[in-house]
This record gives sequence, structure tokens and C-alpha cells, in this order.
Amino acid sequence: MAQTFNLHQYGIETEKIFRNSSVPVLYELGLRLEKGTAISDVGALMTYSGEKTGRSPKDKRIVRHPDSEDNIDWGNINIGLDEHTFMVNHERALDYLNTCDHLYVVDAYAGWDPKYRIKTRIVCTRAYHALFMQNMLIMPTAGELADFGEPDYVVFNAGRFPANRYTSEMTSKTSIDLNLERREIVILGTEYAGEMKKGIFSIMNYLMPLRDVLPMHCSANVGEKDDVTILFGLSGTGKTTLSADPKRRLIGDDEHCWTDEGTFNIEGGCYAKAIDLSAENEPDIFNAIKFGTVLENVVYDQHTRKVDYGDVSITQNTRASYPIDYIDNVQMPCIAGHPENIIFLTCDAFGILPPVSKLTPEQASYHFISGYTAKVAGTEMGVTEPQATFSACFGAAFMMWHPNKYAELLAKKIKEHQATAWLVNTGWTGGAHGVGSRIKLKYTRAMIDAIHNNDFDTMDFVADKVFGFQVPTRCPNVPSEVLVPQNTWADKEHYEIVRAKLVKLFNENFKQFEADVNPAIAKAGPKNFDSRS
Repeated sequence: MAQTFNLHQYGIETEKIFRNSSVPVLYELGLRLEKGTAISDVGALMTYSGEKTGRSPKDKRIVRHPDSEDNIDWGNINIGLDEHTFMVNHERALDYLNTCDHLYVVDAYAGWDPKYRIKTRIVCTRAYHALFMQNMLIMPTAGELADFGEPDYVVFNAGRFPANRYTSEMTSKTSIDLNLERREIVILGTEYAGEMKKGIFSIMNYLMPLRDVLPMHCSANVGEKDDVTILFGLSGTGKTTLSADPKRRLIGDDEHCWTDEGTFNIEGGCYAKAIDLSAENEPDIFNAIKFGTVLENVVYDQHTRKVDYGDVSITQNTRASYPIDYIDNVQMPCIAGHPENIIFLTCDAFGILPPVSKLTPEQASYHFISGYTAKVAGTEMGVTEPQATFSACFGAAFMMWHPNKYAELLAKKIKEHQATAWLVNTGWTGGAHGVGSRIKLKYTRAMIDAIHNNDFDTMDFVADKVFGFQVPTRCPNVPSEVLVPQNTWADKEHYEIVRAKLVKLFNENFKQFEADVNPAIAKAGPKNFDSRS
């Protein structure tokens, strides 16, 4: 705590400021002052985020300004806000912060590469939020903090105080507002800590393309020969599980940038899902939960303080936040060379996509823009078919430019650095969900190993007649019949019907991008091929 530090330049007069406090200090304050806070049996700080236990994407707003509005892909994700309304919410946040007996400040960096990192300042009211962001950002040394100066961006987290629902353009009592020109984020009406993390990621997603840098919602690791692999994938596709590879060093689990020099992690920590967490299935994450880790919204035994990771009575979105060096096999600092392999993970519950296939740069851009996975249908709605999910760039909620901006950057970097792109399906084989079965994790791991070992360099490939990508006919430690989906279906006629349905879903989704994407990317989709083949 620095007694001389103040926030007067922002109109905040609160005098007691805890800046970049130690973990024990934040534990003490959280336990003493914040309802629902406790210590787990292994020393993690268990916290409760209140009513909101996940992000509120429909309540996120970006201020329209002449300097930036032509760069932003406005729509249902990037929703506009006028300057006046932002200032109303800004004033409301400051008024609340000024009523607080004390505040927390986290001054830290986003981005491990000093050439591209930004200085961020988090102003918040909860020890839980301060510890969370000290885990998720890159903390300065004592010398760097002394010379920190003014930050590049400031987050005012007044999430304990609601937005006024009658304010123009508000849809609820929650509002997360980003003003690029003022370099500020204002949070009202939600105490979910992930809003701060993803707010910083959104800023990086806007800034980095201006410098010809590709920001990516992905995990990354590096092998013994310093070969880098990037893994994209939506929730449930295996991104975290497959990036935690005992034979490779983890660079990061969620947010990275690809520059002219190589790759770097944006974050200083990991934010892992904790649902059904076990030492057997995810030992790296399980062992990272200790003193200094934040556990969000978990249920625990009131006597022993042992966490029940299978209990989702508060939320299915239980989370663990910890510094990245809590993982044993990690690349420090979190900077590495250019990726040799780009892996798009999808969980295709239709059972149509091959378990592994090689993509051209144009196909990679097409599937990057599509961001496809398919989830098992919810029985409560009486739906029996899988449900397709498309999220552009595998992270549409955080992408501020048009997806084509990111896709062209990806294609350019793949070509410049001769990376190989792969599509890996961790979903169903032998039929869709309900008929087939989930591809065995040991087979998927074997395919990832084959990619890393360059085993496919000596294998034969066949072209998928509909999607066009190249499918290997052999893979070490994987039965050959698994590699070609059509061969695993007993009902070949039904396979043709389901495949045509999936092609139609891809084509319908991509129509929204066709007018703005490079024609070569648009042509790389399945609509170029005869779905009756």
C-alpha cells in the first residue's frame, strides 16, 4: 500500500488506496470485508461474484467517435454508444467510487513483449477483483512500478453499483462501456471479474491490427525444438486440455498476439474452467489451485473447506484464476517464435468433419472466420439434433474489427512464416450424437503428437470431396478407419444427408461475411464442392 498514491486526477477523492498489494493483504481484506469469501482447504481464495456469474455481452457498449468508428464492425456484438451516455455512466461510477472507504488499484501490463505491451490501471472496490487482475495481468517489478507513470488505459470497476436502466441506450442495470478515445472502460452492475479481463483483451484486439499484429483468442505451447503451436477453439473443444501437454511448455491458455518477431501471451495468468476439475484429468490446473489462486463461485464443504467441483448449483461457469508460473511446465517469459502449426479445434457433434485434416491458407482463413463447433442438443427443448455454433475468429465477442481484418492477417502470417494449418475434430465419429461416439481423447492426442512430430510429412492424403481439405490416410497409434468419417458410418445414405445439412449451415453462416471478405477466402468454403459427392 502506498499512502501517498491518490486518484485525484480522475475526480476520485477516496484517500485509502491499496495499490498492487501483496497476496496476504488482499486475502485479509477480502475475508474481513467481503461476503461469501473463504479460504479453501488448499489455500485458494474462494469468492462469490454476486448475481452475475458470467459475462454480459449484450450490455457491452463502445463509444462511437470519428477517430475510430470506421474501424469497428458495428452490430449485435459491437454495440454503439454516444459520448454523452458514456459520461453519464462515467459520472455514476465516480460518484460510487467516491463513497467507498477504500479502493484498490492494480497497475500492470497487458502483453509480455515490451514493444507491444500496454500499461493498464484497474480501479476497483473488491480485494477479489484486485487479486484476480494481479493474477491475470503482468505485474511490474518494484523498479517498473516506481517508473510506471500514467497508464495507457484505465478500468473503473464500479460493478457493485447499478447502471440506471432509464438512461438512454441502457438495456439493464448492467453496463460495460469502452471509450477508445478517452482510453477508459466503465463497469456498472456486475461484479463478475471476467469483464475486466475481457475488456483489456478487446482493447488489444483493436490496437494490435493497427500495428500489423494479429491478436488471437487461443492457447499456445512450445516444444523442445522451440517449435510453437497455436490452438484455437470454442468452449468444449479441448483447447485447455490439449494445450496442457507434458511434452511441451505452455505459453498461455487464452490470449496471444502474433507479431513480425513471433508470438507473445497478453496475460500473466490463466483463467481455467473449474467444472468437474480433477487431479486425474487435468493435473496441471488442479495443482495450480493453492495460496494466491482465486476460485470463483465454487461450492465447498462448510467444515473442511474442500471444494466440490462437480456442484454447479451456483453456476456451471466456476473458474480458477492463477499466475501462469503456477503451472510447472511453462515458457517464461511468455514469448516465443513464429508458430509452425495452427490448429483449429472443433467438436463436431454431427460426426461429419474428419478427426484431422490439413488446410490451405485460404481454407484456414475461411474456418477461422467461421469459428465452427457443434454442441449436443438440449433435451429440455425436445431437440434431438446437434446445434451448430459459429463464432467468428473463435472469439467474436471480443473482436472489434471486421472478421476479415483478422483473417487476412492470419493468412498473411501463415504464408510469410510457412506455418501449417490443421482442423482437428474432437467430436463424434461413427454417426452423429446419439448414434456415434466421441472420438477418444487418446486418438486426438496421438494426432496432435503426429502434427508436432511431422509424421504427416510422409503420409498420403486424400481430398475431402465436399470441404476440400486434405485428410491423411494414416496416423501413428490411430486406427486408419477413424480418419475418414464416411468409413465409420454404418448408414452411408444418412451420412450424405447429414453432410449436406452441415454444408448448408456453413454456407448460411458465411453469407454475412461474403461481401467484405477476400474472394479467395470466400471460395475456400464447402459451397465450391458438390455436396452430393
